[in-house]
Amino acid sequence: MRTYQDLEALGENEASRMSFIRAFAAEHCGTPEYRVAMDAEEYYAKRNVTILKYEKIVMNAMGQAVPDVWSSNYKLTHGFFRQFVLQQVQYVLSNGVVFQDDATKPKLGADFDNKLQTLAKKAMVDGVAFGFWNYDHLDVFSFVGTPKEPGFAPLYDQDTGLLRAGVRYWQPTAETKRWTLYEQDGYTDYIERQGDNMQPMADKRPYMTTVTATEAGGIEEIQGANYPGFPIIPIYANDLRESEIVGIRPSIDCYDFVMSGMANNIDETSVFYWTLQQTGGMDDADLVQFVARMKQLHAVVLGPDVSAEAHTLSIPVEANKVLLDYLKDDMYENFMLMNPSQVLSGNLTATAIRMAYQQQDDKCGDFEYCIRDFITKLFRLLGIDDEPSFKWNRVANYQDETNMVMTASSYLDDEAVLNHLPWLTPEEVDDILKRKDNDTVGRIASLEQQLAKKNMEDIDAEEPEE
Repeated sequence: MRTYQDLEALGENEASRMSFIRAFAAEHCGTPEYRVAMDAEEYYAKRNVTILKYEKIVMNAMGQAVPDVWSSNYKLTHGFFRQFVLQQVQYVLSNGVVFQDDATKPKLGADFDNKLQTLAKKAMVDGVAFGFWNYDHLDVFSFVGTPKEPGFAPLYDQDTGLLRAGVRYWQPTAETKRWTLYEQDGYTDYIERQGDNMQPMADKRPYMTTVTATEAGGIEEIQGANYPGFPIIPIYANDLRESEIVGIRPSIDCYDFVMSGMANNIDETSVFYWTLQQTGGMDDADLVQFVARMKQLHAVVLGPDVSAEAHTLSIPVEANKVLLDYLKDDMYENFMLMNPSQVLSGNLTATAIRMAYQQQDDKCGDFEYCIRDFITKLFRLLGIDDEPSFKWNRVANYQDETNMVMTASSYLDDEAVLNHLPWLTPEEVDDILKRKDNDTVGRIASLEQQLAKKNMEDIDAEEPEE
């Protein structure tokens, strides 16, 4: 795979750089990581590519494999991967990010929490996603290109492993291709129209541009500046830096195949099967056609000495159901997430719920570390000195949790008590503390007025009468 040093060696030769950009984007789409991410995108969209590509075949008398177009071939798919991704991301980020300084959040843009959730979901699906600080807000760059959004091919430093540059590529129309090369000192847009060669759309531009307007509405001056570092920051799904589909895909495939097989068995056999005598010349394709004709017409013409007999079948529904339940539990276990059905069937005390969440807490703690690393690098770029905190969206026994907090409330201040109550969001805690402060200020002012009035009354009472 090409590195940042390969781009750096080209210098400012525009023809060489354009050739590099085109080849690098194509090479990116052929990497194993890209292919895994593309499949993961399909599973996230509830499309099981393994079962959707599966086709039944039968053998004819010549020993040739031919498509089985006669028997049932249901392809049932389930959105387990999307469900798992959303469960993990919402567990960590549904309440948003809280910072120590109230002035920090407005600096990150009004939709920072939404963009951070999008980044986290993209990272879990693709293995990595990229946050681009675009002057005053965060934009999300996807590792893979889809018909709906461009892809981003990263260029890492071969010595440090840091992201130093990257190419964003997409095809807005059938006749047009686009690329954007991002470097630390600016970005350059390229375009290729049908019948023309690839060419730059403009000179390299800085990331921050300030336009000074005249009183008459004209432009007086245009100034450009860049950031102290590269403004595109990667965020990873885990310490392995791979898609979360790895390891869980075979279980999802098996679940979908079992479900589809149950549907096929019920529809195909109609709870019976046939035995034919004196039909040695029939191959698999002929037998399938016979069954299909019986299902369609409920009658068939047989040759001399040929007989057919129907037999009833018992579909192993219970055995299949046990296997499906096992596969589902195994997927939750493998993905390290809490299975709600297991909690609902057991003890609902606060201790039991915490124990049920332990595995999910371990994995989400690792995921939170990746998010913290991203935010730390973003703050270093923007010159912000602050620390993020997260309130996980854990289901709790509110009564037990509240009783535990209130038991220790005499040893805690108001803010600590409110932050530990499970049914309050961080925003609600801030609002309550502000109202309490305002009430306190109001009471103090009222007491001061009453004390001043009392002092004046005492002074008047002490003055001698003339």
